[in-house]
Amino acid sequence: MLRWFCGHTKRDRVRNEVIRDRVGVAPIEEKLTQHRLRWFGHVQRRPPVMPVRNGVLERVDNVKRGRGRPKLTWDESVKSDLKYWNISKKIALDRSAWRLVINVPEP
Repeated sequence: MLRWFCGHTKRDRVRNEVIRDRVGVAPIEEKLTQHRLRWFGHVQRRPPVMPVRNGVLERVDNVKRGRGRPKLTWDESVKSDLKYWNISKKIALDRSAWRLVINVPEP
């Protein structure tokens, strides 16, 4: 979409980073992480008895999984995001501080 917006095609051989810088859009990986962590903060601020908190943060371990490598679960990806961004779970309880920490500014 950004290529079309700038008037470039794949034949022009312009790198994605150049197009994102020209338009002023943050990388999609960072935005996905930001949205995942924003939802995590919402779930953390809910009371412990709420179904969303029980269903998302607590897995059922007695389910038989298929062969091969286990699929990456949502909570595992959130844990890796928190570790990569060096953020504590406790900050999520303060909504304004959490939004400042997970914000991905547009370039």
